Amino acid sequence: MPARLAASVRDAALAAAVAFVLAVPLVGFETVDLGRGVGVRTRFSWVAIGVAAVFVARLALGLMGAARAHWARLGRSNDPARLARRAAAFWRIPAALLVAFAIALPFLPFSSRYLVDFATTVLIYIMLGWGLNVVVGLAGLLDLGYVAFYAVGAYSFALTAQWFGLGFWEALPVSGLLAASFGIILGFPVLRLRGDYLAIVTLGFGEMIRIILLNWSQVTGGPNGIPNIPRPTFLGMPFLPRAPEGLETFHQFFGIPFSPEQRMIFLYFVILALALVTNAFTLRLRRLPIGRAWEALREDEIACRALGINPTATKLSAFAIGAMLGGFAGAFFATRQGFISPESFTFQESATILAIVVLGGMGSQMGVVLAALVLVTLPELGRAFAEFRMLIFGAAMVGIMVWRPRGLLAQRAPSIRLGRAQAG
Repeated sequence: MPARLAASVRDAALAAAVAFVLAVPLVGFETVDLGRGVGVRTRFSWVAIGVAAVFVARLALGLMGAARAHWARLGRSNDPARLARRAAAFWRIPAALLVAFAIALPFLPFSSRYLVDFATTVLIYIMLGWGLNVVVGLAGLLDLGYVAFYAVGAYSFALTAQWFGLGFWEALPVSGLLAASFGIILGFPVLRLRGDYLAIVTLGFGEMIRIILLNWSQVTGGPNGIPNIPRPTFLGMPFLPRAPEGLETFHQFFGIPFSPEQRMIFLYFVILALALVTNAFTLRLRRLPIGRAWEALREDEIACRALGINPTATKLSAFAIGAMLGGFAGAFFATRQGFISPESFTFQESATILAIVVLGGMGSQMGVVLAALVLVTLPELGRAFAEFRMLIFGAAMVGIMVWRPRGLLAQRAPSIRLGRAQAG
């Protein structure tokens, strides 16, 4: 493997060198109008980014090719445990590169207000996808009403802020706990249901929550929603041009000029941190007894009972933890928007989140990331096609399911395998 890695690095370095030679004259210099003549402005930062992107992409392709060949040999040797370990080790490198790119995104030369805002939306859906992945991908419970927990988290924060004056950081755990409570409430009636019947009940639960939010005007504001939801602060410092009485703003504390983009970048890093914590939390759960119980329940509930696993507690824990993660995402959505209404929590949101989990590959963390990027980006790219936008979106989804029927990165292997006993 080190030899293949060295060969891939050499190949990537050669591709980066070629890209550098081509990019310097084509991208590195730009003519500008100076009024009385034409001048030349350098853009070497763009050249550096392009060369780095070529190096990383070529290295990733080389490693993926080597990994495919290696996995094919392992598959012929009938060693699935070793294959699963190698596959997990391989994805650590792209995951680390993706996290590094996400951290650096707001500070890159091509970054913009629109791009940061769009990346924030993608991260919300990634977090929601990871939350639903606990219920659908790990426990195998088809949930069509996941948007209900998203709504509970959002309205919990909005109402606690309105009634008790709680800020985002104080209300965040409250939103998660209330959403988890609703997950348990949903879990009890569906303990004996499976498959399509479970999906119908969860769909009805999601619609019930939306209709309650729409009609309980005295509490939720009805169709008018709840405005003036507080924004998050950085250690108590708001992102405002002028400081409220007795407070100091973010830009005053650090001695920098005020910019509206400061709050947007801070929100981006908040959802990035929440998403990374969610990922670490769910990966850890998969290796705990409860995670293995979810996977056993997904594969065969009758065998679970025979092994002494309590399916009631297993199902309720899956619903509760998945709902809690959705509640956290809902609280962030509310503080980001500053306004929420029932129109933001329709069945279409549930369908989109479920599509992210299914298209990404049920049980796959990286698959959820790729599917969220695809499903959130496609409608944006299709805006230029006006009325054909959703047609292109649907055709792309059908194409993905035909090309990869089990998801972009299907992963059905157990998180932990027991080794074979050695013959004495």
